[in-house]
Amino acid sequence: MDRKFQLRARRHRRVRARVSGTSERPRLNVFRSVKHIYAQLIDDDLGTTLAAASSLESETRGVNGGNIDGAKSVGSLIAARGRQIGIDKVVFDRGGFQYHGRVKALADAAREGGLEF
Repeated sequence: MDRKFQLRARRHRRVRARVSGTSERPRLNVFRSVKHIYAQLIDDDLGTTLAAASSLESETRGVNGGNIDGAKSVGSLIAARGRQIGIDKVVFDRGGFQYHGRVKALADAAREGGLEF
């Protein structure tokens, strides 16, 4: 395994030991790749994904997912989908990534969209 991936996986396990989502307050999970960014609202009690958004979707098709603008559009999209199903409070799971750049932009856009965490 790549050393960088091992370190991120270790950080993610450490965060997941403390962060868990429920049906009242699901977990907002973020995954960041080089070209795209993904977000999910997850209920860990049931083991289901309640809503998802990514930079690959048609709503965000014109935006590059590998930059801050793409992360902002995905953050506002996941906030809108969460509000649509009646979710306004979440716990944030940065997925072992540093809370900086695209991850922070997605979180800020989700907050502006109405999610509280």
